[in-house]
Amino acid sequence: MSKKDTCETYCYNEEKVSRIQGELRKENISRVAQLFKVLADENRAKIAYSLCQEKELCVCDIANIIGSSVATASHHLRTLHKQEVVKYRKEGKLAFYSLHDEQVRQLMFVTLAHKKEVIVNE
Repeated sequence: MSKKDTCETYCYNEEKVSRIQGELRKENISRVAQLFKVLADENRAKIAYSLCQEKELCVCDIANIIGSSVATASHHLRTLHKQEVVKYRKEGKLAFYSLHDEQVRQLMFVTLAHKKEVIVNE
């Protein structure tokens, strides 16, 4: 770190710090961190993006999209399911996955738009 990107003297705004610490205690920020952590895996992000493009996909479709085995795709899907990113339904011997809710789709699109904007503004 260079001196340009840090404070050169230590001081803080006690009112702001106390207020924000209080807000952090009310929110479950660890759940937010877990959600971003689960989506930080490239294959799981590809799965979430794929489910933004299609209402639902079976495990075999997803395995082919991400270029993995069905077992690997299933593992990623279980992880996404535990974090309530995706939900599934069974139809005979097939398992179909879809996004848990519209907020997941919005999160993906907002993140993609942010990255595109950052690249344009560089």
